[in-house]
Amino acid sequence: MGVSDPRLVAVSDLHVRYPDNRAVVESLRPTGDGDWLIVAGDVAERVEDVTWALGLLRERFARVLWVPGNHELWTRGKDPVQLRGVQRYEALVRACRELDVLTPEDPFPVWDGPGGPATVAPLFVLYDYSFLPAGTTTSQEGLAAAYAAGVVCTDEHLLHPDPYPDRAAWCAARIEESQRRLDACDPDLPTVLVNHWPLTRHPTRVLRRPEFALWCGTTRTADWHVRYRAAAVVYGHLHIPRVTWEDGVRFVEASLGYPREWQPRDARNGTVVTQLLPRQVLPAP
Repeated sequence: MGVSDPRLVAVSDLHVRYPDNRAVVESLRPTGDGDWLIVAGDVAERVEDVTWALGLLRERFARVLWVPGNHELWTRGKDPVQLRGVQRYEALVRACRELDVLTPEDPFPVWDGPGGPATVAPLFVLYDYSFLPAGTTTSQEGLAAAYAAGVVCTDEHLLHPDPYPDRAAWCAARIEESQRRLDACDPDLPTVLVNHWPLTRHPTRVLRRPEFALWCGTTRTADWHVRYRAAAVVYGHLHIPRVTWEDGVRFVEASLGYPREWQPRDARNGTVVTQLLPRQVLPAP
């Protein structure tokens, strides 16, 4: 493959409300005219910041695909967009469509470039508190243990599930919809599964605060990379950029993270973060 051949690449957790992260986004560019970019959630909390970043990236990349993270779904008191839950998500989808950015509500495209063909499936699957801390057997016990340890995700205050009674119920609905869409995919093609939250528990095993895994996914997606013939799985949320393997499938954590996280890594490793982003998904490096 030549340096200008098209690639399917990914980023996540851009958090552009931080000026240093905004500068990173401004520096992101394709290496060829045909590059597709996956943006795996947590662009920003404010809709205007999300649309700024996705609009800029869409001007540069041949195709951009976005999935929501928890930060896009937060409703802060000073946010000019006070929509909550499903209404907020639907407003973000409408904004993406105006920018010609694909979402989990659009037909899944097929990557026909090097490493393809493969169906690229942007998903919106939340979490249901089933990644339980050690010694607990129910979500209620798990949450009690997390609160006792002082580990409480901000989602508990800002991510509203309206009109669902809770986030687990919204997650169940999203799982059902995602399975319906994935079951309808061409069975002869591999997939690239994209979700903000990890689809398996394995990536959370390295968390410094293991209780935080409660807000990181659902056990109900644990076999999707096998069931849906994944050539790769792309996710974010953990701010631990790396590549791992499960059942012979590459799992790519494509996050930038907060400046306090990525700047010390650069200082230690003598690297520049923009040299590592976006992460190449297909063809496999």
